[in-house]
Amino acid sequence: MLDQNLFINDYEETKRRLIRKKVAVDQIEEIRQAILDRKAFIGEVDGLRAEINEKSKQVGILFQQGKKNEAEEIKLSVPKLKEVLAVKEEEFKKVDEKRMQLLLRVPNLPDDNCPDGFSENCNMVLRVEGYEKSDYEGKKFKPHWEIGQDLGIFDPERAAKLSGAMFALLKGDGARLHRALIQFALSINSERNEEILPPHFVRPDMMMGTGTLPKFEEDAYRFRDDDLWAIPTGEVPLTNMHAGEILSIEDLPKRYMAYTVCFRREAGSAGKDTRGMQRLHEFHKVELVRLCSPEMVKGEFELLVSDAERPLKMLGLPYRVLDLCGGDVTFSSTRVHDLEVYSPGTESWLEVSSIGIFSDFQTRRGNSRFRRSDKDKPEFLHSLNGSGLAAPRVWAAIVEHGYQPDGSVRIPEVLVPFMGGQTEIRSP
Repeated sequence: MLDQNLFINDYEETKRRLIRKKVAVDQIEEIRQAILDRKAFIGEVDGLRAEINEKSKQVGILFQQGKKNEAEEIKLSVPKLKEVLAVKEEEFKKVDEKRMQLLLRVPNLPDDNCPDGFSENCNMVLRVEGYEKSDYEGKKFKPHWEIGQDLGIFDPERAAKLSGAMFALLKGDGARLHRALIQFALSINSERNEEILPPHFVRPDMMMGTGTLPKFEEDAYRFRDDDLWAIPTGEVPLTNMHAGEILSIEDLPKRYMAYTVCFRREAGSAGKDTRGMQRLHEFHKVELVRLCSPEMVKGEFELLVSDAERPLKMLGLPYRVLDLCGGDVTFSSTRVHDLEVYSPGTESWLEVSSIGIFSDFQTRRGNSRFRRSDKDKPEFLHSLNGSGLAAPRVWAAIVEHGYQPDGSVRIPEVLVPFMGGQTEIRSP
């Protein structure tokens, strides 16, 4: 959530940056007006409270001075003022709730270093690793779902029978390969990050803390009877671990990682290619989260990008790094670098990690703070996160790139220890 003072003290600059993120001017003006309305109501309510307190004091003084008639006259006016105050307080609650709901739906401000533009076509390719266009021209590659079905390691029919569309069922070596990827990602990130095993279902205020609610409610799964929400990513529990707490500067940065199952309805994905492992309602991922002071952000962002790239390099997969434009960075983020792996079977680039800087947008919602010293006032932490490894699409890329002429799939060397020494996947 943005600091509401930005809409008062730095309105034109805030409006300029929000327009870069495709926020309508009318929406920005409505937020500003709601903040001003609340401020005016606070003045009225505080004025009435002060007047009531002052009159009550006067009554006591006049009674002590023996001026009973004057005291009674003032005393009679107090209940009427209290009635007016009660009405104003109810009106204030409505104005304040409107302000809060509007603020919860406004995105974070994009960093001025983001490229200009409003769509993915404006994203800037920073670098490409391990990809040569000539290696793929004039060649036909099988998509991973066909390879997986031929090898008996991917069973979309049974997945659909069990759960419907956009779910996956892996079998035998396919399941082992998936598990090996998770173990591999946790292993290579263990030195820098503390591993956490968080709950997969959280309270609504935790979802609100990272910006998932209320903006993306239709994409989230909710338990009807318990008011708990299935996490869309490990970002939600990890970022909120210190909600309502004040940390010491000596404890920063906090670097966490977690393997979680993630749940997303993908309500807006109609018309997109959802075959195989490309887009699922339920998927597995290793998430990396950092909580730090503002001056630590630049260094932590560089480390996060490096940590997210490392497994792709070690697995020998071609990938590229994108700097997302202002109109394409995510709701809660101010800067995002995406990592996309090349999928020869679909002839497309698949996003496998989105590394974002969130400034104090999330921590302000969760009231996660730190103190520089005992004498200093608490400040909001800054948060960053990115996928250490999103298993489904990386699994798909390994299967497609590792496919051999004899129908087998070569397992990347770095995964062999996690596969018990197995170097290839063949039909049973």
